[in-house]
Amino acid sequence: MVFRLKELRKKKKISQLKLALDLEMNQNSISRYENMEREADYKTLIKFADYFGVSLDYLLGRTDR
Repeated sequence: MVFRLKELRKKKKISQLKLALDLEMNQNSISRYENMEREADYKTLIKFADYFGVSLDYLLGRTDR
């Protein structure tokens, strides 16, 4: 499975800490999501998709658009 969180974050030049603060999350959780050590629930996936302005399918690597 491709999870594009890290790719999107780096493309926008946002640190894990900034993303965590913006989404009221823990930086360690962001790291674990990016390294696929932890799976995000659907509410968290929606937060990420909304934050970066992408679809859930794109975030999860199901589409390239």
